[in-house]
Amino acid sequence: MENKGKSKPLSEVKLNKKMDKSDYKNELSSLEDRLTYLQQKVRNANLPIVIVFEGWSASGKGTQIARLVNPLDPRYFHVHTTGRVTEDSLMRPFLWRFWSYLPRRGEIAILDKSWHRLNMPGHSDEWGLTSKESHGFYYDVNAFERQLTDDGLLLIKLFFHIGKKEQASRFKKLESDPTTLWRINNQDWTQNKNYDENLRFFEKLLKMTSTEQNPWHIIESECRRHATVKMMQTIITAIETKLEEIKNPKQLPTQDRANIIIPKVLENASVDENISNERYKEQLIHYQKKMHALGDKMYMKRRSAVIVYEGWDAAGKGGNIKRLTSESDPRCYAVIPISAPTRTELSRHYLWRFMIHMPKDGHMTVFDRSWYGRVLVERVENLTPQHIWERGYQEINEMEQHLANHGTTILKFWLHVDQDEQLARFKNRQDDPLKHHKITDDDWRNREKWAQYEAAMDEVLARTHTPHAPWIIVESNQKKYSRIKVLQTVTEALEEAMR
Repeated sequence: MENKGKSKPLSEVKLNKKMDKSDYKNELSSLEDRLTYLQQKVRNANLPIVIVFEGWSASGKGTQIARLVNPLDPRYFHVHTTGRVTEDSLMRPFLWRFWSYLPRRGEIAILDKSWHRLNMPGHSDEWGLTSKESHGFYYDVNAFERQLTDDGLLLIKLFFHIGKKEQASRFKKLESDPTTLWRINNQDWTQNKNYDENLRFFEKLLKMTSTEQNPWHIIESECRRHATVKMMQTIITAIETKLEEIKNPKQLPTQDRANIIIPKVLENASVDENISNERYKEQLIHYQKKMHALGDKMYMKRRSAVIVYEGWDAAGKGGNIKRLTSESDPRCYAVIPISAPTRTELSRHYLWRFMIHMPKDGHMTVFDRSWYGRVLVERVENLTPQHIWERGYQEINEMEQHLANHGTTILKFWLHVDQDEQLARFKNRQDDPLKHHKITDDDWRNREKWAQYEAAMDEVLARTHTPHAPWIIVESNQKKYSRIKVLQTVTEALEEAMR
């Protein structure tokens, strides 16, 4: 088993590993018993596991997956075949579908092929990568894997390796049997014909994505018995090591925040911009017509957009979203209201519940509150340990960069009111039977922590405002002005994106 993220180049791996049939049977029985036992330990420890099966065509991935799951309880694992890309996947950032495959805590996801092969020579167009996605491929992959394991997931990456002659021999054998002929296609033979070129790609892939945290494990697969035993030993060792880490967790350091200086942006931000009623009506009609036309153009040009709304309670997010979307084709946008996570959402990485809602090309998704809860509500209310919410800034920036690389337009709005205006709106909600449902005890409690939320948002602005995912502070003491500013900003950004 390789360590410290370093794997031997494939061209230097000796493939003549053999195993006696008798030894194999004895070894396999013991390994299967250990896997059965460990699966229950994984359940008890709430440990999510992703096992990646990668490698050459005909290297035995399917056979080895069958060997692996034989001793496992089928209720708690899922096998995903990811080699074929659906149209739905092609129209989203390339990691989107792999987020959807993530297992719940205590369960195992087994991937037959993975995200790693999407940048193979001659296949980036077929698998839908934009030029920016291809350029940032290894950055996105390593960031994705680090985020998962930082969150406690165990990622086991297996590469099944065979030589050119052995691969050709297996292809011929499969083709000679009518029941397995369907498993071989022209692409497989092309891989064999261009074996050396593909070998160089796989070597680069392993080198660029093998890290100390998430190393690759090379399985010599010309002898199937040897491959089965090494595969199972590798998985068992990884699980046992992770369970021991969970049992004896390391004390993670937290950053001393006393010396962190963050500019106080919100304290000095304007809130009192106004627009006349007559001007508001004119501008509303003008920009809503533009939104309708731009929605059609986005669909035609297959461009996507993500609009994020954050802001003070009672800042007018709901009304603002309604004006932004009301004249657009409802088939081409979705509004996702974000509240406290459900049990299902808590059982996976916190970004999972946002990534599964990302729009496909030609569509727009509006988030009423968002992933910024990790570094706002969870930080201020002490719902998440400091060392976890602190890494949220990097995780968020990486996710938004991944969306932008796909070509998604990202705009993030902070709807800003002062405390007097918020208080007036709270009282209005309390006194109006039609609005009373909008005011909760949480709203009043959050108001008492105004200074803490302001400081947290100042740090969000400082650390997550980027050219491809900018923050826009919207003066919202007057709701009409706020609505027009958002409409104008969104339409201008979409026009620019589609030039």
